[in-house]
Amino acid sequence: MLLVDRDNRILFELYALHWSGSRWEAGSGAIFPLDSNARRPEGWTSADAAGLAILPGLVRYDEVYGSAPIRHAFRVTVRSTNGYVFPGSHNAGSTSGALPMGARLRLKASRDISSFSEPLRRIFQAMKTYGLIVADNGSDMYISGTYDTHWDNDALNPAFAALRAGDFEVIQLGWQPAARGRGRAARH
Repeated sequence: MLLVDRDNRILFELYALHWSGSRWEAGSGAIFPLDSNARRPEGWTSADAAGLAILPGLVRYDEVYGSAPIRHAFRVTVRSTNGYVFPGSHNAGSTSGALPMGARLRLKASRDISSFSEPLRRIFQAMKTYGLIVADNGSDMYISGTYDTHWDNDALNPAFAALRAGDFEVIQLGWQPAARGRGRAARH
């Protein structure tokens, strides 16, 4: 469950939430101040295995059907992972040759998206511009969106199925922010 305290600008994300019959219980929880880019401490997870906040990486109905470009990366799951790199903070796999949590992928510029409807092109253009961040283990190349009864899965599912892992390139296996806003590459 994802909860936003708008007054205090705090995001609460709960994992494995269920009603026990008398109260709500969760397997774990994470708190993210919305006025900060701070990440979870090294080794800490969240409701996402990589330790990332889920909410900022979701595809939202209002932005897909809005007039402005989508201006953020999306979270993506893959079958297996191997370690983690910044901005990830948690390891949830050690499969040799797999991507690390926190890896950044981008839809290749050469991938033609012109045949898709405008809303789908908006999603796919964001994948070209801002990319995907490996956030959890799960189905291969699974992009998550916010819950909204307006989504048209009859349009979304075939469009997403038309994309293959080979349509993406790994653009960053992690980085560490340095003083004064400059970054350096991290080895993996």
